[in-house]
Amino acid sequence: MLTSTRPKAAVVSVMMGIFSLVTTEILPIGLLTPIGSNFGISAGTAGLMMTMPGLLAAVAAPAVTVATGRFDRRVMLCVLMLVLAAADFLAAIAPAYWVMIVSRVLVGFVIGAFWSIGSGLAARLVRPDRVGMATAVIFSAVPLGSVLGVPAGTLIGDLAGWRVAFTVMGMLALAVFAALMLVLPALPAEQTTSLTVLRELLREPRVRLGLLVTFLIVLAHFGTYTYVTPFLRQVTGASPELITLFLLVYGIAGIAGNFVAGMARLRVAFTVSACAVAAATLMLPLAGRFGAGAVILLAIWGLAYGAVPVCSQTWFAKSAPHAREAATVVFTSSFQATLSLGALLGGVVVDLTSPSIVMLIGGAVALLAAAALTIDV
Repeated sequence: MLTSTRPKAAVVSVMMGIFSLVTTEILPIGLLTPIGSNFGISAGTAGLMMTMPGLLAAVAAPAVTVATGRFDRRVMLCVLMLVLAAADFLAAIAPAYWVMIVSRVLVGFVIGAFWSIGSGLAARLVRPDRVGMATAVIFSAVPLGSVLGVPAGTLIGDLAGWRVAFTVMGMLALAVFAALMLVLPALPAEQTTSLTVLRELLREPRVRLGLLVTFLIVLAHFGTYTYVTPFLRQVTGASPELITLFLLVYGIAGIAGNFVAGMARLRVAFTVSACAVAAATLMLPLAGRFGAGAVILLAIWGLAYGAVPVCSQTWFAKSAPHAREAATVVFTSSFQATLSLGALLGGVVVDLTSPSIVMLIGGAVALLAAAALTIDV
Protein backbone atom coordinates (compact mmCIF):
# COMPACT_ATOMS: atom_id res chain seq x y z
CA MET A 1 0.00 0.00 0.00
CA LEU A 2 1.12 3.53 -0.69
CA THR A 3 3.02 5.08 2.18
CA SER A 4 2.98 8.57 0.66
CA THR A 5 0.64 11.23 2.05
CA ARG A 6 -0.64 11.81 -1.47
CA PRO A 7 -2.48 8.62 -2.47
CA LYS A 8 -5.27 10.52 -4.25
CA ALA A 9 -2.75 12.42 -6.34
CA ALA A 10 -1.02 9.14 -7.20
CA VAL A 11 -4.29 7.58 -8.37
CA VAL A 12 -5.16 10.66 -10.43
CA SER A 13 -1.70 10.70 -12.03
CA VAL A 14 -2.11 7.09 -13.17
CA MET A 15 -5.62 7.91 -14.41
CA MET A 16 -4.24 10.87 -16.38
CA GLY A 17 -1.60 8.60 -17.88
CA ILE A 18 -4.28 6.22 -19.13
CA PHE A 19 -6.38 9.19 -20.25
CA SER A 20 -3.51 10.44 -22.40
CA LEU A 21 -3.04 6.95 -23.81
CA VAL A 22 -6.71 6.43 -24.62
CA THR A 23 -7.05 9.88 -26.15
CA THR A 24 -3.95 9.50 -28.30
CA GLU A 25 -5.03 6.03 -29.40
CA ILE A 26 -8.53 7.00 -30.53
CA LEU A 27 -7.80 10.62 -31.54
CA PRO A 28 -7.64 9.69 -35.26
CA ILE A 29 -11.34 8.70 -35.11
CA GLY A 30 -12.31 12.35 -34.94
CA LEU A 31 -9.57 13.42 -37.39
CA LEU A 32 -9.80 10.57 -39.87
CA THR A 33 -11.14 12.66 -42.77
CA PRO A 34 -8.66 15.60 -42.58
CA ILE A 35 -5.67 13.28 -42.05
CA GLY A 36 -6.77 11.12 -44.97
CA SER A 37 -7.18 14.21 -47.15
CA ASN A 38 -3.76 15.54 -46.11
CA PHE A 39 -1.99 12.35 -47.16
CA GLY A 40 -4.31 11.56 -50.10
CA ILE A 41 -5.51 8.20 -48.76
CA SER A 42 -8.89 6.51 -48.34
CA ALA A 43 -10.83 6.26 -45.07
CA GLY A 44 -10.01 2.55 -44.87
CA THR A 45 -6.28 3.17 -45.29
CA ALA A 46 -6.42 5.99 -42.74
CA GLY A 47 -7.99 3.45 -40.38
CA LEU A 48 -4.57 1.80 -40.10
CA MET A 49 -3.82 4.54 -37.56
CA MET A 50 -6.22 2.65 -35.30
CA THR A 51 -5.04 -0.81 -36.35
CA MET A 52 -1.33 -0.37 -35.63
CA PRO A 53 -1.53 0.75 -31.96
CA GLY A 54 -3.89 -2.08 -31.07
CA LEU A 55 -1.73 -4.67 -32.79
CA LEU A 56 1.47 -3.51 -31.10
CA ALA A 57 -0.26 -3.11 -27.72
CA ALA A 58 -1.46 -6.71 -27.87
CA VAL A 59 2.15 -7.88 -28.30
CA ALA A 60 3.69 -5.35 -25.90
CA ALA A 61 1.34 -6.17 -23.01
CA PRO A 62 2.73 -9.65 -22.29
CA ALA A 63 6.21 -9.09 -23.77
CA VAL A 64 7.10 -5.94 -21.82
CA THR A 65 5.44 -7.11 -18.60
CA VAL A 66 7.37 -10.39 -18.62
CA ALA A 67 10.67 -8.81 -19.74
CA THR A 68 10.52 -6.07 -17.07
CA GLY A 69 9.01 -8.22 -14.33
CA ARG A 70 11.60 -7.16 -11.74
CA PHE A 71 11.75 -3.45 -12.65
CA ASP A 72 10.30 -0.73 -10.46
CA ARG A 73 6.81 0.08 -11.83
CA ARG A 74 7.20 3.81 -11.18
CA VAL A 75 10.29 3.97 -13.38
CA MET A 76 8.52 2.01 -16.12
CA LEU A 77 5.47 4.29 -16.16
CA CYS A 78 7.64 7.43 -16.35
CA VAL A 79 9.74 6.10 -19.23
CA LEU A 80 6.61 5.06 -21.11
CA MET A 81 5.15 8.57 -20.82
CA LEU A 82 8.30 10.01 -22.42
CA VAL A 83 7.97 7.56 -25.32
CA LEU A 84 4.32 8.57 -25.74
CA ALA A 85 5.29 12.24 -25.90
CA ALA A 86 7.88 11.45 -28.58
CA ALA A 87 5.27 9.53 -30.59
CA ASP A 88 2.79 12.42 -30.44
CA PHE A 89 5.38 14.97 -31.56
CA LEU A 90 6.46 12.67 -34.39
CA ALA A 91 2.86 12.45 -35.59
CA ALA A 92 2.57 16.23 -35.49
CA ILE A 93 5.49 16.70 -37.89
CA ALA A 94 4.94 13.58 -40.05
CA PRO A 95 5.85 14.50 -43.66
CA ALA A 96 4.38 11.26 -45.04
CA TYR A 97 1.82 8.68 -43.99
CA TRP A 98 4.44 6.02 -43.26
CA VAL A 99 5.96 8.33 -40.62
CA MET A 100 2.52 8.63 -39.05
CA ILE A 101 2.33 4.83 -38.93
CA VAL A 102 5.73 4.69 -37.19
CA SER A 103 4.43 7.08 -34.54
CA ARG A 104 1.38 4.88 -34.09
CA VAL A 105 3.62 1.83 -33.60
CA LEU A 106 5.27 3.66 -30.70
CA VAL A 107 1.85 4.53 -29.30
CA GLY A 108 0.87 0.86 -29.40
CA PHE A 109 4.01 -0.16 -27.54
CA VAL A 110 3.27 2.34 -24.77
CA ILE A 111 -0.41 1.41 -24.53
CA GLY A 112 0.28 -2.28 -24.04
CA ALA A 113 2.98 -1.76 -21.42
CA PHE A 114 1.37 1.12 -19.49
CA TRP A 115 -2.07 -0.49 -19.33
CA SER A 116 -0.69 -3.81 -18.12
CA ILE A 117 1.29 -2.13 -15.35
CA GLY A 118 -0.85 0.88 -14.45
CA SER A 119 -4.45 -0.31 -14.57
CA GLY A 120 -3.91 -2.81 -11.75
CA LEU A 121 -2.04 -0.49 -9.36
CA ALA A 122 -5.03 0.72 -7.32
CA ALA A 123 -4.46 -1.89 -4.61
CA ARG A 124 -0.91 -0.57 -4.10
CA LEU A 125 -1.83 3.11 -4.05
CA VAL A 126 -4.67 3.33 -1.52
CA ARG A 127 -6.01 1.63 1.60
CA PRO A 128 -7.88 -1.68 1.04
CA ASP A 129 -11.27 -0.09 1.73
CA ARG A 130 -10.70 2.42 -1.09
CA VAL A 131 -9.43 0.08 -3.78
CA GLY A 132 -12.84 -0.15 -5.48
CA MET A 133 -13.24 3.59 -5.83
CA ALA A 134 -9.61 4.04 -6.89
CA THR A 135 -10.10 1.41 -9.60
CA ALA A 136 -13.22 3.20 -10.84
CA VAL A 137 -11.30 6.49 -10.97
CA ILE A 138 -8.47 4.91 -12.96
CA PHE A 139 -10.87 3.29 -15.42
CA SER A 140 -12.86 6.49 -15.80
CA ALA A 141 -9.96 7.54 -18.04
CA VAL A 142 -11.44 5.38 -20.80
CA PRO A 143 -14.76 7.23 -21.23
CA LEU A 144 -13.07 10.52 -20.33
CA GLY A 145 -10.85 10.01 -23.35
CA SER A 146 -14.02 9.99 -25.42
CA VAL A 147 -15.91 12.75 -23.63
CA LEU A 148 -13.00 15.18 -23.35
CA GLY A 149 -10.07 13.92 -25.39
CA VAL A 150 -11.56 13.04 -28.77
CA PRO A 151 -14.08 15.92 -29.04
CA ALA A 152 -11.43 18.39 -27.84
CA GLY A 153 -8.89 16.97 -30.27
CA THR A 154 -11.45 17.12 -33.07
CA LEU A 155 -12.25 20.74 -32.22
CA ILE A 156 -8.57 21.67 -32.15
CA GLY A 157 -8.13 19.89 -35.47
CA ASP A 158 -11.02 21.83 -37.00
CA LEU A 159 -9.74 25.18 -35.69
CA ALA A 160 -5.97 24.83 -36.01
CA GLY A 161 -5.28 21.63 -37.94
CA TRP A 162 -4.86 17.99 -36.94
CA ARG A 163 -1.10 18.40 -36.37
CA VAL A 164 -1.75 20.88 -33.57
CA ALA A 165 -4.02 18.31 -31.90
CA PHE A 166 -1.14 15.81 -31.73
CA THR A 167 1.21 18.52 -30.47
CA VAL A 168 -1.17 19.24 -27.59
CA MET A 169 -1.27 15.51 -26.77
CA GLY A 170 2.54 15.45 -26.66
CA MET A 171 2.54 18.32 -24.19
CA LEU A 172 -0.03 16.51 -22.05
CA ALA A 173 2.16 13.39 -21.99
CA LEU A 174 5.08 15.46 -20.71
CA ALA A 175 2.88 16.95 -17.99
CA VAL A 176 1.79 13.46 -16.92
CA PHE A 177 5.43 12.36 -16.84
CA ALA A 178 6.20 15.19 -14.43
CA ALA A 179 3.20 14.30 -12.25
CA LEU A 180 4.20 10.63 -12.06
CA MET A 181 7.72 11.60 -11.06
CA LEU A 182 6.42 13.84 -8.29
CA VAL A 183 3.64 11.83 -6.67
CA LEU A 184 4.27 8.13 -7.28
CA PRO A 185 6.36 6.28 -4.67
CA ALA A 186 8.79 3.50 -5.49
CA LEU A 187 6.77 0.52 -6.75
CA PRO A 188 9.02 -2.54 -6.86
CA ALA A 189 7.53 -5.58 -8.61
CA GLU A 190 5.47 -7.73 -6.23
CA GLN A 191 4.32 -10.60 -8.46
CA THR A 192 6.61 -11.54 -11.33
CA THR A 193 4.43 -12.32 -14.34
CA SER A 194 5.94 -15.16 -16.34
CA LEU A 195 4.85 -16.95 -19.51
CA THR A 196 4.01 -19.98 -17.36
CA VAL A 197 1.58 -17.93 -15.24
CA LEU A 198 -0.06 -16.57 -18.40
CA ARG A 199 -0.42 -20.06 -19.89
CA GLU A 200 -2.01 -21.37 -16.70
CA LEU A 201 -4.42 -18.46 -16.70
CA LEU A 202 -5.58 -19.26 -20.24
CA ARG A 203 -6.64 -22.73 -19.11
CA GLU A 204 -9.34 -21.28 -16.83
CA PRO A 205 -12.86 -21.69 -18.37
CA ARG A 206 -14.03 -18.28 -17.13
CA VAL A 207 -10.95 -16.61 -18.58
CA ARG A 208 -11.64 -18.25 -21.95
CA LEU A 209 -15.25 -17.08 -21.91
CA GLY A 210 -14.06 -13.59 -21.01
CA LEU A 211 -11.71 -13.67 -24.00
CA LEU A 212 -14.54 -14.73 -26.33
CA VAL A 213 -16.94 -12.04 -25.14
CA THR A 214 -14.26 -9.33 -25.14
CA PHE A 215 -13.24 -10.34 -28.65
CA LEU A 216 -16.79 -10.08 -30.01
CA ILE A 217 -17.91 -6.85 -28.32
CA VAL A 218 -14.65 -4.96 -28.93
CA LEU A 219 -14.59 -6.19 -32.54
CA ALA A 220 -18.13 -4.90 -33.00
CA HIS A 221 -17.39 -1.55 -31.38
CA PHE A 222 -14.13 -0.59 -33.07
CA GLY A 223 -15.18 -2.04 -36.41
CA THR A 224 -17.94 0.57 -36.34
CA TYR A 225 -16.91 3.46 -34.08
CA THR A 226 -13.62 3.94 -35.95
CA TYR A 227 -15.70 5.01 -38.95
CA VAL A 228 -18.41 6.96 -37.13
CA THR A 229 -17.06 10.28 -38.43
CA PRO A 230 -17.36 9.24 -42.11
CA PHE A 231 -20.85 7.91 -41.30
CA LEU A 232 -21.98 11.17 -39.70
CA ARG A 233 -20.60 13.18 -42.60
CA GLN A 234 -21.89 10.99 -45.43
CA VAL A 235 -25.14 9.59 -44.05
CA THR A 236 -26.27 12.12 -41.43
CA GLY A 237 -24.83 15.05 -43.35
CA ALA A 238 -23.52 16.61 -40.12
CA SER A 239 -21.05 19.49 -40.12
CA PRO A 240 -17.65 19.15 -38.40
CA GLU A 241 -18.93 21.28 -35.49
CA LEU A 242 -22.03 19.10 -35.10
CA ILE A 243 -19.94 15.94 -35.21
CA THR A 244 -17.83 17.30 -32.36
CA LEU A 245 -21.04 17.86 -30.36
CA PHE A 246 -22.29 14.34 -31.18
CA LEU A 247 -19.01 12.81 -30.00
CA LEU A 248 -19.25 14.86 -26.82
CA VAL A 249 -22.72 13.42 -26.12
CA TYR A 250 -21.34 9.93 -26.76
CA GLY A 251 -18.50 10.53 -24.31
CA ILE A 252 -20.70 11.94 -21.54
CA ALA A 253 -22.91 8.88 -21.82
CA GLY A 254 -19.77 6.72 -21.68
CA ILE A 255 -18.75 8.21 -18.33
CA ALA A 256 -22.16 7.35 -16.92
CA GLY A 257 -21.87 3.82 -18.29
CA ASN A 258 -18.48 3.39 -16.64
CA PHE A 259 -19.86 4.01 -13.14
CA VAL A 260 -23.24 2.33 -13.68
CA ALA A 261 -21.44 -0.88 -14.65
CA GLY A 262 -19.68 -0.92 -11.29
CA MET A 263 -23.00 -0.92 -9.44
CA ALA A 264 -24.69 -3.71 -11.40
CA ARG A 265 -24.21 -7.48 -11.44
CA LEU A 266 -21.28 -8.23 -13.72
CA ARG A 267 -22.86 -10.68 -16.18
CA VAL A 268 -26.08 -8.62 -16.37
CA ALA A 269 -24.17 -5.40 -17.03
CA PHE A 270 -22.03 -7.07 -19.69
CA THR A 271 -25.06 -8.59 -21.45
CA VAL A 272 -27.11 -5.40 -21.42
CA SER A 273 -24.13 -3.46 -22.77
CA ALA A 274 -23.65 -5.87 -25.68
CA CYS A 275 -27.36 -5.74 -26.53
CA ALA A 276 -27.44 -1.93 -26.41
CA VAL A 277 -24.36 -1.61 -28.65
CA ALA A 278 -26.07 -3.97 -31.10
CA ALA A 279 -29.32 -2.00 -31.02
CA ALA A 280 -27.60 1.35 -31.57
CA THR A 281 -25.42 0.26 -34.48
CA LEU A 282 -28.18 -1.73 -36.19
CA MET A 283 -30.56 1.24 -36.06
CA LEU A 284 -28.05 3.91 -37.13
CA PRO A 285 -28.29 3.31 -40.91
CA LEU A 286 -32.00 4.14 -40.71
CA ALA A 287 -32.51 6.54 -37.80
CA GLY A 288 -29.00 8.00 -38.18
CA ARG A 289 -30.02 9.76 -41.37
CA PHE A 290 -31.48 12.42 -39.12
CA GLY A 291 -29.51 14.46 -36.60
CA ALA A 292 -31.88 13.76 -33.71
CA GLY A 293 -31.85 10.03 -34.37
CA ALA A 294 -28.07 9.95 -34.66
CA VAL A 295 -27.44 11.77 -31.38
CA ILE A 296 -29.93 9.61 -29.44
CA LEU A 297 -28.37 6.41 -30.75
CA LEU A 298 -24.86 7.69 -30.04
CA ALA A 299 -25.92 8.42 -26.46
CA ILE A 300 -27.23 4.83 -26.09
CA TRP A 301 -24.05 3.51 -27.71
CA GLY A 302 -21.83 5.56 -25.41
CA LEU A 303 -23.72 4.49 -22.28
CA ALA A 304 -23.43 0.85 -23.32
CA TYR A 305 -19.81 0.83 -24.40
CA GLY A 306 -18.73 2.88 -21.39
CA ALA A 307 -19.44 -0.21 -19.32
CA VAL A 308 -17.46 -2.62 -21.51
CA PRO A 309 -13.83 -1.99 -20.38
CA VAL A 310 -14.86 -2.09 -16.72
CA CYS A 311 -16.89 -5.28 -17.21
CA SER A 312 -14.11 -6.98 -19.17
CA GLN A 313 -11.31 -6.05 -16.75
CA THR A 314 -13.44 -7.02 -13.74
CA TRP A 315 -14.30 -10.34 -15.37
CA PHE A 316 -10.64 -11.26 -15.81
CA ALA A 317 -9.69 -10.00 -12.33
CA LYS A 318 -12.41 -12.09 -10.66
CA SER A 319 -11.41 -15.10 -12.74
CA ALA A 320 -7.82 -14.92 -11.42
CA PRO A 321 -7.63 -13.15 -8.03
CA HIS A 322 -4.34 -14.97 -7.34
CA ALA A 323 -2.61 -13.41 -10.37
CA ARG A 324 -3.77 -9.78 -10.57
CA GLU A 325 -1.11 -8.42 -12.92
CA ALA A 326 -1.32 -11.48 -15.19
CA ALA A 327 -5.09 -11.01 -15.46
CA THR A 328 -4.54 -7.38 -16.44
CA VAL A 329 -2.06 -8.49 -19.11
CA VAL A 330 -4.61 -10.91 -20.59
CA PHE A 331 -7.26 -8.19 -20.56
CA THR A 332 -4.98 -5.62 -22.20
CA SER A 333 -3.61 -7.96 -24.84
CA SER A 334 -7.00 -9.37 -25.87
CA PHE A 335 -8.65 -5.94 -25.84
CA GLN A 336 -5.97 -4.26 -27.93
CA ALA A 337 -5.60 -7.12 -30.43
CA THR A 338 -9.33 -7.06 -31.09
CA LEU A 339 -9.39 -3.26 -31.31
CA SER A 340 -6.77 -3.54 -34.04
CA LEU A 341 -8.64 -6.27 -35.92
CA GLY A 342 -11.94 -4.41 -35.66
CA ALA A 343 -10.47 -1.20 -37.10
CA LEU A 344 -8.79 -3.19 -39.89
CA LEU A 345 -11.85 -5.21 -40.89
CA GLY A 346 -14.08 -2.16 -40.61
CA GLY A 347 -11.74 -0.32 -42.97
CA VAL A 348 -11.93 -3.11 -45.53
CA VAL A 349 -15.72 -3.14 -45.37
CA VAL A 350 -16.10 0.64 -45.53
CA ASP A 351 -13.85 0.85 -48.60
CA LEU A 352 -15.73 -1.98 -50.36
CA THR A 353 -19.26 -0.93 -49.34
CA SER A 354 -20.31 1.97 -47.11
CA PRO A 355 -20.31 3.18 -43.48
CA SER A 356 -23.92 1.98 -43.14
CA ILE A 357 -22.98 -1.62 -43.98
CA VAL A 358 -20.20 -1.44 -41.37
CA MET A 359 -22.78 -0.47 -38.74
CA LEU A 360 -25.05 -3.39 -39.62
CA ILE A 361 -22.25 -5.95 -39.49
CA GLY A 362 -20.99 -4.56 -36.19
CA GLY A 363 -24.46 -4.81 -34.71
CA ALA A 364 -24.69 -8.48 -35.68
CA VAL A 365 -21.33 -9.22 -34.02
CA ALA A 366 -22.44 -7.44 -30.83
CA LEU A 367 -25.46 -9.73 -30.70
CA LEU A 368 -23.10 -12.71 -30.81
CA ALA A 369 -21.30 -11.28 -27.76
CA ALA A 370 -24.59 -11.10 -25.87
CA ALA A 371 -25.36 -14.70 -26.86
CA ALA A 372 -21.93 -15.87 -25.65
CA LEU A 373 -22.68 -14.46 -22.20
CA THR A 374 -25.47 -17.00 -21.81
CA ILE A 375 -22.83 -19.76 -21.63
CA ASP A 376 -22.62 -21.08 -18.06
CA VAL A 377 -19.09 -21.63 -16.73
